[in-house]
Amino acid sequence: MIDVDASSRLDSGETQPTESKKRKSKVSAVRARSQARRCVLQALYQWQLTEQSFSEILAQFIERDEYKTAESAYFHEVLSGAIEHYQALSVRVTEFADRPWEQMDPIERAVLLIGMYELIHRLDVPYRVVVNEAVELTKQFGATDGFKYINALLDRAARDIRAGERKHSRN
Repeated sequence: MIDVDASSRLDSGETQPTESKKRKSKVSAVRARSQARRCVLQALYQWQLTEQSFSEILAQFIERDEYKTAESAYFHEVLSGAIEHYQALSVRVTEFADRPWEQMDPIERAVLLIGMYELIHRLDVPYRVVVNEAVELTKQFGATDGFKYINALLDRAARDIRAGERKHSRN
């Protein structure tokens, strides 16, 4: 049986989203969020070194090309959350670290602030995504083997903070 309405929609150029378009849209959203994390890393690094305010850093990043392809709401939330909860997040990191916070590289600290913020405050983001994104950022911006440290630390943190999710994902 021919769906007359469907063929008239196709004739008029109206189409339903295909699986391919949905997948491309999802990939685009994932890239935008990854780009937001990358911008947050750079902003947190700048914040640690210059002690500029959130609004000063935000004003600078809005002008950057890489910000234009980032998920701006996510950038804003994670950056403001990491700065606002800086003390609590750094304390949580040291619970799983083998060295004091002050002895960590500024890139490692920025990546860990993002990762810890997401583990604690963004329960909609699977812990594996949090850890993987942190590892990728560290591979790109951190010291040669820094990603191994980040991976181990955030994995230990996820075991504690997201124990239920980890247990559920293994079954």
